[in-house]
Amino acid sequence: MYTLRFDLRVPGKTPQEIADQHRAVIEMSQWADDKGCAIIGLSEHHAAEDGYSPSPLMLAAAVAAVTRNTPILIGAALLPFYDPLRLAEDMITLDHLSGGRVRYIFGIGYRPVEYQLYGLDFAQRGALADAKLERLLRALDDAGACTRMPRVTPAPFADLRARISWGGATPAAARRAGRFGLGFFAQADAPGLRETYIEASRAAGFEPGSCVLPHGDVPGMVFVHPDVEQGWREVGDYLLADATVYARWNAATRHGTTSLSQGQSVAALRAENRAHRVLDVGDAAASALRWGRLPLSPLCGGLPPALAWPYLRRIVDDVMPAIAAAKAARA
Repeated sequence: MYTLRFDLRVPGKTPQEIADQHRAVIEMSQWADDKGCAIIGLSEHHAAEDGYSPSPLMLAAAVAAVTRNTPILIGAALLPFYDPLRLAEDMITLDHLSGGRVRYIFGIGYRPVEYQLYGLDFAQRGALADAKLERLLRALDDAGACTRMPRVTPAPFADLRARISWGGATPAAARRAGRFGLGFFAQADAPGLRETYIEASRAAGFEPGSCVLPHGDVPGMVFVHPDVEQGWREVGDYLLADATVYARWNAATRHGTTSLSQGQSVAALRAENRAHRVLDVGDAAASALRWGRLPLSPLCGGLPPALAWPYLRRIVDDVMPAIAAAKAARA
């Protein structure tokens, strides 16, 4: 019923504080593994002044090592910055470490500075993604079914292609997902994206797969406190740090993203009541029942682990029983 997402933004942190944040990801994932967590999400960006996690597969390996049950979602992994053969090998290794629990959303990114870091042409990102995606999928297919050498080895623990989606917010992203026979994970429920994806899938000879288009009213992350005013006082500055950086990164984009906020103050962020929310137990339970999940980002904006832990525990100790009681009352 709840999900965890970690991106390891650590603005202004010391090396020890950054290490503590990484350790908290592992400890929180382990703690949540047998407490109803639906998925653990790990994100990727590069050349970020706040230290945004650049290496989600390595972090996923650490999470996989301390968990046994919870699916792990890497998304979005920015495919143009990977060598597709080495990526296939790393994905297969991670597949065995996790027992087939890792899923992937790939994308091309939207920040020119990341392409500059890797010495790549931002204007050619679509063509680069197509070439690397084709090579990656062929390598994974050959590892599982081909007998000729040389090929990527060993075979995956389970079918990896079935756990790969393409992400984005544009018709080009929808067409790419369909053309390669992948699921599609959009950043917003923009008009025509579903139809574009279905048409591209069928034109390429594939039956359309999973197509996720988030509703604009779905919260991006929820923090729960019995006193909402106190909750905003505790976490508001960290949520604002997250929101303002994302807004700045996306200032030049022309597409909508469900998780974006335009708030430039904690008060404005709260008034928007969109991606970043602080709720009491009852409202959190109602939100989970309405949307089918409660998205958590426990370390959002560099939130110190000591402050983050009570919010995480409150989900299991208070919100989940409230959800169960509400379901029982409806029965």
